[in-house]
Amino acid sequence: MRFAGVGLVILAAICWGISGGIGDILMNKGWDPIVISFYRGAVAFICFLAWFLFRFRKNWIFSTRLYIWSLLAGLGVAGNFTFYFLSIQASSVAVAATLMYTAPVFVLLISFLFRLERSTWFKWGCITGVLVGIILLTGAYSTDSISVSVLGAAAGLAAGIFYALFIFGFKNASSTGNPQITLTIAFFSFCIILFLFADNAEAASVVTSSDIGWFLLLGILGAGLSFIFYVIGIRRTTPTTASMVAMVEPVTASLFGILLLGDHLTTIQIFGMVIILLTITVLSVKQSN
Repeated sequence: MRFAGVGLVILAAICWGISGGIGDILMNKGWDPIVISFYRGAVAFICFLAWFLFRFRKNWIFSTRLYIWSLLAGLGVAGNFTFYFLSIQASSVAVAATLMYTAPVFVLLISFLFRLERSTWFKWGCITGVLVGIILLTGAYSTDSISVSVLGAAAGLAAGIFYALFIFGFKNASSTGNPQITLTIAFFSFCIILFLFADNAEAASVVTSSDIGWFLLLGILGAGLSFIFYVIGIRRTTPTTASMVAMVEPVTASLFGILLLGDHLTTIQIFGMVIILLTITVLSVKQSN
């Protein structure tokens, strides 16, 4: 199946986009973003652990390389979530999203430096096209309505760097072990890291709240299913391609906002969405060949 790897990464990005809408619903209900992120990973960890223990002997692998890369992947996911929210608090959603989606640039530079893949004009063109689309979609081009602080810019770029880290972490871990043990180790480290930053009292109150269903849906869809798709898909494609294809996430989040949250898109935003989808389509066809 030529499109299997790219298709699975796209499915993961669609789930991430929907989870962004669910997260927005929970934040509007007054829940802390770090607590939301913690439960997103914690619910997924329980699912991955059960999946791993179901066939423990077959899934268990002793490999130092696997453990190190899985831990780094978990660190990458935790850092990406944390710095993304910090960037939103210090600047705006538009700036935070735009800066976080500079990740493909970091991925391509690292891949080029370590000779993991060749740097080509086609790849740089795709990166440029997607970044232009993200800027148009998020409205980051409007300097009159956006205030960018040093902290907001630094946190947004850090989110992009950690995004790149979890891409490489999962890519290298999945080449050594199966998805069950990779995801279990990664999200175990994720839960430990975010537990240190979360409000423990608020986190405990989630269990007895009326919003527990939203948290479970967020964890299952936004991390459970999505990262299963992602880890399997990234084994069949390159890090740079995976990072660019995953940018279908903001498109999905925007569509979720239109259909369920009553948001509206301007002509420029629609144009940005079209650029992203066309670039990803061209990249997917090129990758399959």
